[in-house]
Amino acid sequence: MVVGVLQLSLAIPGAMSLKDKRRAIKSLKDRLAARHNVSVAEVDQLDALRQSVIAVAMVSNDRRFTESCLAKIVDEVQMHRDVVLQDYGIELS
Repeated sequence: MVVGVLQLSLAIPGAMSLKDKRRAIKSLKDRLAARHNVSVAEVDQLDALRQSVIAVAMVSNDRRFTESCLAKIVDEVQMHRDVVLQDYGIELS
């Protein structure tokens, strides 16, 4: 069993309120969960207006498949129009 965790540090430059931020983050979380069959949660910077940290978790039986899927998620987040990817990290165990 392979557990992959992807942590994404994001900026939300268009957020003028926490409501704007939460709308953008919810949109991203819902999209990632639906397209990639992963678990997604906002794990830090909950009350920061233009910052967020999101964790994505995936379980599979193939290390390369897990790493490949998490890399695709990074690419998709970079293309998302409401957020700017500042940093990310992938851990496999």
